Amino acid sequence: MKALLALEDGRTFPCRSFTGPGEALGEVVFNTSMTGYQEILTDPSYYGQMVTMTFPMMGNYGVCPEDAESDKIQAAALIVREYVDFPSNWRSTGTLSDYLKKEGILGVEDLDTRALTRHIRNSGAMRAVISTYDLDPASLVKKAKQIPPMEGCNLAEKVSTTTPYLWRNNRPDFISQDFITSLTASDSANSCTCALPEVSIWRYKGRKHSVVALDFGIKYNIIRCLEDVGCEVLVLPASTSANVIKKLEPDGIFLSNGPGDPEPLHQAVETIRSLLGYRPMFGICLGMQLLGLAMGAKTHKIKFGHRGGNQPVKNFATGKVEITSQNHGFAVDIKTLGEQKGTGCISSCDGKASGAMMTHINLNEDSLEGIKDESLKVFAVQYHPEASPGPHDAAYLFRQFADMMEI
Repeated sequence: MKALLALEDGRTFPCRSFTGPGEALGEVVFNTSMTGYQEILTDPSYYGQMVTMTFPMMGNYGVCPEDAESDKIQAAALIVREYVDFPSNWRSTGTLSDYLKKEGILGVEDLDTRALTRHIRNSGAMRAVISTYDLDPASLVKKAKQIPPMEGCNLAEKVSTTTPYLWRNNRPDFISQDFITSLTASDSANSCTCALPEVSIWRYKGRKHSVVALDFGIKYNIIRCLEDVGCEVLVLPASTSANVIKKLEPDGIFLSNGPGDPEPLHQAVETIRSLLGYRPMFGICLGMQLLGLAMGAKTHKIKFGHRGGNQPVKNFATGKVEITSQNHGFAVDIKTLGEQKGTGCISSCDGKASGAMMTHINLNEDSLEGIKDESLKVFAVQYHPEASPGPHDAAYLFRQFADMMEI
């Protein structure tokens, strides 16, 4: 079925839908991974984006329920060069096409993904429309220009859980009403008004680390990795207040990944700022950006983002280069750190040096990839250690978080 992709700058790309009729809108980005299309599609960090896979063939190993990173497909559309409708993989339970159709997500092929990727690299990620209904270039370009830009949009609220849950038996276990009591009565009107579990919700207190994870778009495999290092994880809505978190008396706080611009998440930034120094804190991707904002840094949009499983990052503590998996379009501005690598400080909200240091840097273009403040027991990275890059180069970060909670 004929389809057309139109970018907001007027460039168009003919293609063909392999999922039937449909229309999709969003920001077009590209991912350089050779595999992992199901994990990419279900990663909440891709909410509102149409993903272009640079590897030419997709669908050849089908889909598997265990590979999903959330409860549904989060990407707005999938763009590939060649789709394979006959998967060959003993784990496969269905085709990629059927998987997309089931959730009403458009998939297109026969598009020059190399040309599209080069255009995005030169001009930056941009808004676009793909349609099988409307094949008029001028009409689609007009629609693309009317899509709200990624900057300034609070997308985390679109993907965050609305009900707290524990992670049990490799799936979310939403809190039963029998164990819930409201802890928000004394909080402000802007705080999360959902009922939250009392402290007794922790089944393994004293035997496992009790970790509260603020959900800005958390991936399931992050929770699994926290479990692997001895954590019991309680996932909370992004709007949960600092007062509620303190009433739960966790051993540590995790700040998850998520989509879009961190700047509009004012309440989350204030919550994180209020929790600095309270318990050990670990952030990934959007979690790092929010931590940076809470500590006085600034963020900015990257021209075409970092998305793929082959990003080289230098760890200043070891001097080693880690091969990392990444998915982000915004980052903490490295210019808000001190000039000396490994010794720079972020200014705190009162203007005093907080002691936050740069710990990792991207070797492709010197962007900030990691920060820490030992005095506050907080650290964060811009990449995804749970995505098996390297394949195990970054797995130490979860153990590092667990060790911080031991002290």
